[in-house]
Order: sequence, then structure tokens, then C-alpha cells
Amino acid sequence: MTRGRIHSWDLSTGVDGPGTRFVLFVSGCPLRCLYCANPDTWHMRDGRETTVDEVMAEIEKYRPFLTTTAGGGVTITGGEPLLQPAFTGEVLRRCQEAGLHTALDTSGFLGARATDELLAHTDLVLLDIKSFDIGTYRKLTGARLAPTLGFATRLDRLGVPVWVRYVLVPGWTDDPQAVDGLAEFVAGLGTVRRVEVLPFHKLGAPKYEALGIPFPLRDTPVPDPALTESVRERFRKRGVPAY
Repeated sequence: MTRGRIHSWDLSTGVDGPGTRFVLFVSGCPLRCLYCANPDTWHMRDGRETTVDEVMAEIEKYRPFLTTTAGGGVTITGGEPLLQPAFTGEVLRRCQEAGLHTALDTSGFLGARATDELLAHTDLVLLDIKSFDIGTYRKLTGARLAPTLGFATRLDRLGVPVWVRYVLVPGWTDDPQAVDGLAEFVAGLGTVRRVEVLPFHKLGAPKYEALGIPFPLRDTPVPDPALTESVRERFRKRGVPAY
């Protein structure tokens, strides 16, 4: 029986994929993003052990809500779902076999752990690309950018639909040259359906404080609507729908 460690679950609409979603937050993540909204999911040891059967029983309770809107289904996020590939893959398979749309929210840093079988049971990948500048990416996450870009290319080769998620952080990810570079890269991938430019927020700040960790970007302003729209327009100019 496949077991995994999860933080929590929630229901959302229009945020974690199409339609109404059952969002499963798994525990454990190799990145340490400075603006992380869920630092309480960083350590797998802090999660609750569960089985795929238990997760599926919970999901089934909400099937009527998930299927009333077009494309509704299940999204696995975290943390980083690919830190637990066997558990994540089994949940995706079971959901797909149950007729539910499946989405995987990942940074792509551990994309090599996603088997072709796991990806075959994934209807949509929400790929979080933190920055297209190598130095900025490392400063923001503590990790390398190359694995994420390699995973994006692999998804394109396999024909897996992708929504790219890009968090706009003033002074960090708003550099025009880096944005244009990402826009060119994304435009060259035939499976990218849209780019979601998500304005930086400070919803994770209270969680940092609860963990006794100062919020790293507490003095960073949230982007104004004009800046956000200008970044979206850079993608649209290259034929990529951006929201």
C-alpha cells in the first residue's frame, strides 16, 4: 500500500487549475523560496502520514463539487509533489481512472523523478518558473534553474499540457531582459497553454513568524497593477496567452 506524507488539503476555484479543485498539499520541498507562501510544508517530517486509499476516500466526498464546473478535478501541490513521486503518481493515476482531471503543481527542479507513467496520468502541469535569470533563480530559491528548464522541454516532447506560473516580485523578477528571455523560451514550447503572472504577496509572512523565521522579503513592495500588466504584455507579444 503506497503511503505518503501530506500537510493538508483544501478546495479552490480558478487558482490551482481549471474549475473547482481538490488541492492536496504534500510535505517536503528542496527549495527555499524567499517568498514562499507555505514554509510550513518544507519538511516532510512535519507532515501527516497517510495512504492513497485514505486520500481517495476524502476526494470522493467532494466529487459533486469537482465535476459541476468544466475541467474541475484534483491538484497535487506542496511542498514539492515530486519529492514523493510514488505517492504522487499513484494519486494521479487513481484520480484519472476515476474520471477526474489531474494537475501537478511543481517547480520542476525534481522533474527527473517524474516517470513517463506519472506524467501520462497528469492532465496538466502547473510549472512554477521562479526566474529566467540563473543568478536570480539561485538567490530566490537556493537551487539551479537548469533542471526546471529541462523538465519544461521534456513535457513539451511528451505533449503534456502546461500552465507556466511566474511570480512577479519587484526588484527580483521584473527585469525586462529576463522576462523577455522567459517569454521567448515559453513561446517555443508547443504545450504551454498560458502563463499566469502572479503578483508577489506576503501571505506566507505569518507562517514564517510562527516558525520563528524572519520573512525574507518583508520590505519588498507588492507590484502595482500597471507593472503586472506590462509583464503580461511581454508574453502576449510573443503569442503566449498571459493572465
